[in-house]
Amino acid sequence: MKKFTALAAALAVSVGLASPTASAQQKFVTIGTGGVTGVYYAAGGAICRLMNKDRAKTGIRCSVESTGGSVYNINTIKAGELDFGVAQSDVQYNAAKGANQFKDGAVSELRAVFSVHPEPLVVLARKEANAKSLADFKGKRFNVSNPGSGTRATMEVLLETSGMKMSDFSLASELKADEHGPALCDNKIDGFAYVVGNPSANIQDPTTTCGAKLVNITGPAVDKLVSMFPYYATATIPGGMYAGNPEPTKTYGVVATFVSSSKVSAETVYLMVKAVFENFEDFKKLHPAFAHLDPKDMIKNGLSAPLHDGAVKYYKEKGWM
Repeated sequence: MKKFTALAAALAVSVGLASPTASAQQKFVTIGTGGVTGVYYAAGGAICRLMNKDRAKTGIRCSVESTGGSVYNINTIKAGELDFGVAQSDVQYNAAKGANQFKDGAVSELRAVFSVHPEPLVVLARKEANAKSLADFKGKRFNVSNPGSGTRATMEVLLETSGMKMSDFSLASELKADEHGPALCDNKIDGFAYVVGNPSANIQDPTTTCGAKLVNITGPAVDKLVSMFPYYATATIPGGMYAGNPEPTKTYGVVATFVSSSKVSAETVYLMVKAVFENFEDFKKLHPAFAHLDPKDMIKNGLSAPLHDGAVKYYKEKGWM
């Protein structure tokens, strides 16, 4: 069975600014990410930082935008309002295949660029809730995340496969990732789900502040999902990663991926990919989640949409394809 161990941390990464003299000639590109305290925002910032190093030569100025997450990013790329976005591998698959959140039609212009870090589904409970499984939240207040987020998309599939419904919770709140920790510690919810690279500040804060407990997400429903879909894998969050949680936590999850649109020029995508892989040692240092990345895995793991022509050009030049 496929396995990965989450190795990520939430850090802010600064993005360089274009010089006033160069700005008039520059092309602006934007990466859609997630909440400002999450790994997506930091990952987008890391890539923009590398792109902006060569902005005087390439004429491209990259900026990062905090958004509602995976589904939002893909829909906004489809609308032509974002050039790039970060998306969970399951959401990319659904968009490419026209499934679940995209059942009204596949996003035909969606293009994969590369994958990045693993992201397990983390379920956190108030210690008073005494929850040992997802089923233990029946009749309790649970945050299923905001519509448009990858976490919400993952939860909808997990609940359906588990034979559960939103109405099984006394409250199915839709708080964003930046809001669920304080809500848990303020006794406004009993638990929340979050698909994220670990350790994450959004998990670390409530475990430290109010003794929140990680919940194992295992069983027949998870086994079925992992066996059915190529973008899922079982995962283990190491014991001791979070305060008051000394035992390993078993769960499953996805991979963070970078996506774009066929409408974005091959040259722009080529330059973005080149900026990352020509400075790969620097890239890995920009975020702890990137420390063990292998380029040859990044061009295939979790990618369901066709690779963008600009990415293919670079990967062929490197002999990776």
